[in-house]
Amino acid sequence: MSLENKKKALIAELSAIRDPQHRFALVIAKGGALPRLDELYRTNEFRIDGCLASLWMVPEERDGRLYFRSDSDSAIVRGVAGVICEFYSGGEPAEVFHADTAFLEQVGINQHLSSNRRNGLGRLESNIREFAQAHLSS
Repeated sequence: MSLENKKKALIAELSAIRDPQHRFALVIAKGGALPRLDELYRTNEFRIDGCLASLWMVPEERDGRLYFRSDSDSAIVRGVAGVICEFYSGGEPAEVFHADTAFLEQVGINQHLSSNRRNGLGRLESNIREFAQAHLSS
């Protein structure tokens, strides 16, 4: 599925939930249901700076597509980071490089995050974009 189609599907799913707290809870649950990272990846090499919570992201390229996994010691950060990584996973480098998750603000997710958490998740997206850029010519 293209990132544009993933975006439309996420917007539709989240917009269908009228209560902002329930919408945010769904994002946390979706991300929280993803597999935990093995301790092997919970190292400084994969750590995303800028958030008080520990946040790790493991990028990978397979067959011309990019995949991202994340984990955090905070349920909120783990949930939102998981949704972000799932959104970008499976995209081609150019598609990932040019996409963003600004639509999460549109559906009221970012408003529930502290500035510190928004900063850490912004760095997560920057790292995803940098990984995509490094694979543009591959």
